[in-house]
Parts: sequence; C-alpha cells; structure tokens
Amino acid sequence: MSVTTSCPRCGGAVRPPDLMNSGSRCPRCGPVAPLHVPEHINAEIVTSVVDRLTGVAEGPRPPLWCPWPLPPGWTMTGVAWAGDENSEVRATAVACAGPAPLGGGPADLVFVAEEPGVGLGNRFAGVPGPDPGPELAEALAEPGRGHPERVAHAKIRVAGHPTPLWLVNSSTDRSAYAGEARGMWLHAIAWPASAGHLLAEEVVLHDLAEWTPPELVYGAPSPYLHGQA
Repeated sequence: MSVTTSCPRCGGAVRPPDLMNSGSRCPRCGPVAPLHVPEHINAEIVTSVVDRLTGVAEGPRPPLWCPWPLPPGWTMTGVAWAGDENSEVRATAVACAGPAPLGGGPADLVFVAEEPGVGLGNRFAGVPGPDPGPELAEALAEPGRGHPERVAHAKIRVAGHPTPLWLVNSSTDRSAYAGEARGMWLHAIAWPASAGHLLAEEVVLHDLAEWTPPELVYGAPSPYLHGQA
C-alpha cells in the first residue's frame, strides 16, 4: 500500500523520530502526529486501516466515521489516519463524494475524528489552531455571524445517537461543522460550501472499525485528502 505522509496541521513535510526527538516533528508546527494517506481506496485498504486502529489501541481509539448508508450516488473516496508508525492512532479521516444536494455539480465531504490538539479537522476547515474549541465557542455565542454561505446547524446520528454539529468559521469555499462524539472531536467539512446542506438531511455515521459494509462503493481518490485542502 503506497502512503503519503504530511503534517496534520499544515500539510508540510514531517521529520521522523530520531536520537533527539522521540516523536515526529514538523519544522513549522513542532511535534505532531503525522498524517498518513493511502494513494488509493478500496476494501483491502480500509481493512488495513481498521487493523491498524484495532491492533495497537490500549485505550479509547478514534472511530472511523463513514456515512452509512451512503447518500444516493455517493462513494467513499479516501481514508487517512494520524499517528507515528509504532504508536496509537490519534485521528482518522474518511472522505466521500457524490452529487451536490442542491445541484450544480459534485460535492465532497470529509469526516474527521481526533483527539484534542491534533489539528487535522482545523486543517481541512482552513483555519489555524490545534482544535475547534475557540471557533465552536464563537459559533455557540454568536450563531448567526461570519460565514457567507452560512447554513443551518446540523444534527446527525452518530452510532445511533442524535449528535449536534455546529457551523464554525472556515475558508469560504467550504462549510465546516464541529462537535463531539465518543469523547473526541468530530468534524464534517463540505466542498463547496453549499454542500453542507447535506448534513441537514438524515445522515447516519457508522464506525467502520466495528463493521465495514461489504456493499460500500469506492470512487476516485479525494483531492482534499491528497493536499488540496
């Protein structure tokens, strides 16, 4: 399996552990949990990521959240995880793509589950910082301000439970939502910004590490997992 590695916060190159540092480091961001993105996506790659998630975790692990069932016409387009090779996974990402809910072409969604401080969700949202805490506090305090494509807050179902997601500030070409599930940050980032309307529908997230549906359909690799975001 061919895998690219980058900083989860800025997308830059990461230096592996050495005699001076026990963990990976980004020259710009400092110590980080490097992001690993397989170049392709299929059932075997998903299985390998699930094995990594379940094989080294001694405590709580990040879920591998994927919409299931997928919306009509949608496919899974990528998977990623953050962590050093010999340590526990600290974040996961799943990408999906399909027709935009309001028409006008294709849309992409990336779902991120992460421990505090990883910074992966904020990277895809296009905002600085290691986690969405300040943005989420602002969204809760002033829910109507800021985003030119602002849409209603989402309330999806995560592992069978209603889960609120709050729209936070992001780059204007996308919509970014943040919330919490299973004691970890949950992010949902949509391109274009209007594709966030999909989260106002009946979206159910399932942890692929618990069970991977054999009917899952795979599409072309997500450009957003591969450096476009």
